[in-house]
Amino acid sequence: MADYREMWKELDMDLEKHDGLCEVLPMFYDEVYLSQENRPENMNYYNFVISEVHGLRIKELQDSKQEGKKVIGSFCVYVPDEITLALNCIPVGICSGSQFWVPDGEKLLPRNTCPLIKASIGAKLSKTCPYFQSCDVVVGETTCDGKKKAWEILKDYMDVYVMDLPQMKREKDKIHWIDEIKMYKDLLEEKTGIKLSFENLKEKIELVNKKRRTLKRLYNFRKYDPVPISGKDALLVSQIAFYDDINRFIEMTNKLCDELDERVKNGEGVFEKNTPRIMITGTPMSIPNWKIHHIVETSGGVVVCEETCTGTRYFENEVDENANTIEEQFENLANRYLGINCACFTPNKGRVEDILNYVEEYKVDAVIYNSLQFCSTYSIEYKSVEKALKEKGIPVIMIETDYSEEDTGQIKTRVEALIEMIKEKKGVTA
Repeated sequence: MADYREMWKELDMDLEKHDGLCEVLPMFYDEVYLSQENRPENMNYYNFVISEVHGLRIKELQDSKQEGKKVIGSFCVYVPDEITLALNCIPVGICSGSQFWVPDGEKLLPRNTCPLIKASIGAKLSKTCPYFQSCDVVVGETTCDGKKKAWEILKDYMDVYVMDLPQMKREKDKIHWIDEIKMYKDLLEEKTGIKLSFENLKEKIELVNKKRRTLKRLYNFRKYDPVPISGKDALLVSQIAFYDDINRFIEMTNKLCDELDERVKNGEGVFEKNTPRIMITGTPMSIPNWKIHHIVETSGGVVVCEETCTGTRYFENEVDENANTIEEQFENLANRYLGINCACFTPNKGRVEDILNYVEEYKVDAVIYNSLQFCSTYSIEYKSVEKALKEKGIPVIMIETDYSEEDTGQIKTRVEALIEMIKEKKGVTA
């Protein structure tokens, strides 16, 4: 990545510290991803994306800024990409998935804060995330108390705008969320000098829906046995969806899906038939958080679904395209985004229903409830999920962890025991 050092300097990055990050990621990626056997050929595109994760994509963002576009960073699936794209802006996910950034985050945040929040603040403070450095504004939301206070800190270092997500789903909450979407639109109109039009918003609603359908198509292939793609690879594709160029992502992911279609027709899988099928539910997994997937898929199981914000919550349910006025478009956007069943909502029966539906759809043998440390909303909601799964006879374990490798051995022991139990139940011999 030496060719990009001048660009990183212009972005005011800490080059020495960034070099340390760039040394770690390739080795980690090789161990987790390139060690896999029988990967789809079209995963080479995503290998390339990771190899240029702080290089070529950042150059594309800088070139777009030279053309007058704005880069909008976001931390959450509630920030509507349709509005961002319709106002000539580029949405990107911001760094938040590595232990590398946690120590810098702890300089300003308590240690008993969610690692995702600490890593994100640390990525900005350390000046080692070129996505943060490229953003004209970062859009936050009020999905948890930790984030709400973190935005206040981040405002001292960059332009931050916060959308107030309601915590219930009553009619008055929908009206409030429509207003928040309109206020976000007003912000970007002010930043860009462009006025939102019905036609432009319609075009971007259709485009983002197309992206959702592409991800849904990918996930549908995971319902087969044998599975034609590993859970790690599917997770990687979903993670890259947050910051890759949307049109290119759709094109390349459909190429991958075409290959998976052929694999299914030929009965070809990356794991043996009857491999224990695991669903992961809980907190999001930002790059390079591949920890639980790697443990599962090196312990005799395969991850076939993620009920997370970097999984099904990101693409399930489309925005209704049948609107005749811009007011109807805003209402349709609000309906779609409030349909995401995050643990921040109360009551939240919809998430339990989603999990039970995915268990059936993906023929899941067991569920791993993954919660980042100190994430009280997801930790508390475990009991209602556990109760519902046990009533259906589906084994479930809760894993509370962070981004470090210190507990990997302990987690692996628990996962191996879960997978052995499934194999015994299914009569599968090692």
